[in-house]
Amino acid sequence: MAGGIGIFGGTFNPIHLGHLRGAEEVREALALDEVRFVPAAAPPHRRGVALAAATDRHRMVELAVADVPGFRSWDVELQRPGPSYSVDTVRALRAEVGPAVRIAFVIGFDAFREFETWKEHATLFTLCDVVVMTRPPWPQRLGAEEIPLAAREAFRYDSSSEVFLHESGHVLSLQRITRFLVSGTVERYIAEHRLYRQEDAAR
Repeated sequence: MAGGIGIFGGTFNPIHLGHLRGAEEVREALALDEVRFVPAAAPPHRRGVALAAATDRHRMVELAVADVPGFRSWDVELQRPGPSYSVDTVRALRAEVGPAVRIAFVIGFDAFREFETWKEHATLFTLCDVVVMTRPPWPQRLGAEEIPLAAREAFRYDSSSEVFLHESGHVLSLQRITRFLVSGTVERYIAEHRLYRQEDAAR
């Protein structure tokens, strides 16, 4: 099925070229019309971790994707009070676009391994397709034993196609290469706003 919208969520602390490359690989592989980058305002799995302000992280996403066709920033989680839950974000997009539009939710393999701890994790698979991007040192091919139990129960693993099949969606494993390099506009924003300085990390 071609077309549809991808959701790429994360802290984006800051967004870097690895994020952009991975999202472009997914967009091309699935022929998506658009990928929305969603900075997490209050990520429940990152409590206690020092992050730049959500408004700064969102602005850096805006700068990074401004000139990239098919990419856009989406501040839905900044507009919503409380913890940032993926299922609520997908529900918001589903309400916006209706039932006929394909939604692909893009996550990294490290986040997918914590899938069973997510809010309403089983519901997420009824609302969208889930795309899992792997990166070194994670293997390119996902073995069934590496998949969270809840996903194994909901999906049938096809090792030949590297796809988890389900009547409402699928999980596709894609390899990505990440390098911590930010775009020039993001680099300037970080410098101008004095983000990620040594003294900040010590606070």
